Amino acid sequence: MTRLRSFAATARQARVRSFHLRAARYSGQVAASAGQARFLTSAVTTLALVVIGGGARVLACPVCFGAEETSMIDGAKLGVLVMLLITLVVQGGFVGFFFYLRKRAKRMAEVELETEWSELQRSPRTS
Repeated sequence: MTRLRSFAATARQARVRSFHLRAARYSGQVAASAGQARFLTSAVTTLALVVIGGGARVLACPVCFGAEETSMIDGAKLGVLVMLLITLVVQGGFVGFFFYLRKRAKRMAEVELETEWSELQRSPRTS
């Protein structure tokens, strides 16, 4: 009977220990979510202050806000065109490389086929 009591006591202690561990994990999760909530609240508050207090002039540079045709706008347009050109050149390089690989693979397949065909023609025929 004493063995059963000691087993029940250890089982009860294990359940209590397990409960405490789960409670500690849950409280850590609650603390993490509270920190996330504080960060989210401060981010939303900051964004609201910038939008309300700053107006449209804070959100746009003079070029985007409606400045007249100036050399700065022309430079921005030219910059966009140069970036597009660079992107197209790089993509064209990739396409050219893959066409080169395709052509090379076809040539290698033809060489292998010719080699196999010539070996078949050289071997003596057995009937």
